[in-house]
Amino acid sequence: MKKTLLLIATAIVMTACGDRNPFFQEWDTPYGNAPFSQIKTSDYMPAFKAGIAEQKAAVQAIIDNPEAPTFDNTILAYEEASPILDRVVGVFFNLAESDSTPEMQKIEEEVTPMLADASNEILMNEDLFARVKAVYEDSGSLTREQQMVVKKIYQAFERNGVGLQGASRARFAEISTRLSTLSQKFGQNLLAENNAFKEATGITVSEYYDFMSTCPDRSKREQVFKAYSSRGNGGEHDNNGIVLEILKLRAEMSELLGYPNFAAFQLSDKMAGDPATVDNFLQPIMDACMRSARVQMKEMADIAGHKIEAWDWGYYAAKLRELKYALDENQTKPYFQADSVLNGVFAAAEKVYGIKIEPAPEVEVYNPAASAYKLTDADGTLIGIFYRDYFVRPTKRGGAWMNNFREERAGVRPIIVNVCNFPDPANGPSLLTIDNVQTAFHEFGHALHGFLTQCNYETVSGTNVARDFVEMFSQFNENFALEPEMLAVYAHNYQTGETIPAELVARINAATVFNQCFQAGETCAASILDMKWHELSSAELAAFNGPDDIRAFEDKVCREMGLIDEIIPRYRTSYFNHIFNSGYSAGYYSYLWSEVLAVDAWEKFKADGVYNKETADSFRRTFLEKGGSEEPMTLFRSWRGADPDPGALLRARGL
Repeated sequence: MKKTLLLIATAIVMTACGDRNPFFQEWDTPYGNAPFSQIKTSDYMPAFKAGIAEQKAAVQAIIDNPEAPTFDNTILAYEEASPILDRVVGVFFNLAESDSTPEMQKIEEEVTPMLADASNEILMNEDLFARVKAVYEDSGSLTREQQMVVKKIYQAFERNGVGLQGASRARFAEISTRLSTLSQKFGQNLLAENNAFKEATGITVSEYYDFMSTCPDRSKREQVFKAYSSRGNGGEHDNNGIVLEILKLRAEMSELLGYPNFAAFQLSDKMAGDPATVDNFLQPIMDACMRSARVQMKEMADIAGHKIEAWDWGYYAAKLRELKYALDENQTKPYFQADSVLNGVFAAAEKVYGIKIEPAPEVEVYNPAASAYKLTDADGTLIGIFYRDYFVRPTKRGGAWMNNFREERAGVRPIIVNVCNFPDPANGPSLLTIDNVQTAFHEFGHALHGFLTQCNYETVSGTNVARDFVEMFSQFNENFALEPEMLAVYAHNYQTGETIPAELVARINAATVFNQCFQAGETCAASILDMKWHELSSAELAAFNGPDDIRAFEDKVCREMGLIDEIIPRYRTSYFNHIFNSGYSAGYYSYLWSEVLAVDAWEKFKADGVYNKETADSFRRTFLEKGGSEEPMTLFRSWRGADPDPGALLRARGL
């Protein structure tokens, strides 16, 4: 009866919104992929509303179920409560990041608080939580994967304020909705700022580091540096007010839940556990980086004949690398044409994991610049569908990322996208820097984590793991990019077809530890800045009123961490998208934390033989297939036989 009522309620909503909306039914496409050409902008909002209504009805059916709570009738039913919403969210928010338009942005502004309100209504529902709690407290007979699913869902309710009452409960919900709106606005402002940066300088944000290492005009470098490092700081798209409101609301939210600050709240369910552990992890890295940076800076000043400023670092680092290693990226770029690099990304995955990757022209793409591929296992079974969207365009936010159009679960294979901002081939061959190459391998490492998962439930499948664990697999995959055997497979001169010379490969690998004082230093500085912002309490944040206070705090944090003036954090506060719009708040340290795990794992691969099948198979079974179905440290210890070695990171970076 309850199921019948749910179906009737859903049918009424769908009829009211129009039955031609492509989000209202499963897609009859080759692999259940989205039929992008059938989707109109006007379809999104009706689908969001219908999806929210469908989810609400399904949740009510769970609550009204007279049977005792079980995993199937409560937890699994909750996981499967929103098929319409899953479809529209998967498409809309992927396209909002990579193919944004003013119309999409307007929908995003309207739907973001709507989704936050719907989520709050569910996660603060005491009747639903009572059923979840009953399953959680009697989970001993469940499989380990089911236990982890129950635990994560139970914690989601707790962390969303289900235990709050009265005014505190109402305030928590209000904060949650407001934060979703502010984060979305931060991202839109940054997209506008990135486009303005291109108009002002003639280069895209993604070309910044390459430009700074190759431009001989010092005054132009200074202009570009100042434009880059002041994004979001003033003008029509100023982010300072948004940042302060986000920080204050996060602190207040955390205090409502009984935590001293947002960092303590955020880390309570991560591998690190608490802010002190992260602080103690980061500072030795910063110290090692700055010791090395001072030595390198003197060497660069000797070449330059003048004091090194922040806008000089990249240029004279390149000069010093050329002097020490006879390596110039103009020598390497011809061997790293974007399509050839993609071939290398695929070749490494095929060799290590025994899978097959081939073009899938039957799969429709959302933009002509994107392409689709099919992954199958050694026995021919489908692993998933992959979209590659590599090239820069004005409608795409900066950076590079992996995301799911569809999550994996029992009987359903994932659909995954890698998005990058590599040079547009319309302006000539898209030739990549070594950093770009590593980025391509990095993002496909995330994709492999999503593809090779063999979980039964979305809550723990693929990359649905602790934030400071998820980067392990992307960083691990970077190692194959510069393996001599792999370079011989994919690194061919785009004009002559010549395979990259062995002596050039040797120089590339010899130079991998060069300038790590800068690369690790700016990442570590951003990680510490992130932590220090989120370790502030509401009372401390109350004293902050505007941009001057933000910059003063940044300067204070940089001074106290020991960052030299010639290096700035990889992201300054006003354009730190990771922590204000991308889920890495009090979590940017994850890149360095996960790198310890990744480097430690790579040392085992090297010891056993990089392409040792037994080692690769055990890595796949232990990590990639299990997703979040077990605690991260339990998985690592079971595979490595020991805790990760913190010294592995410093060894790998030559620090």
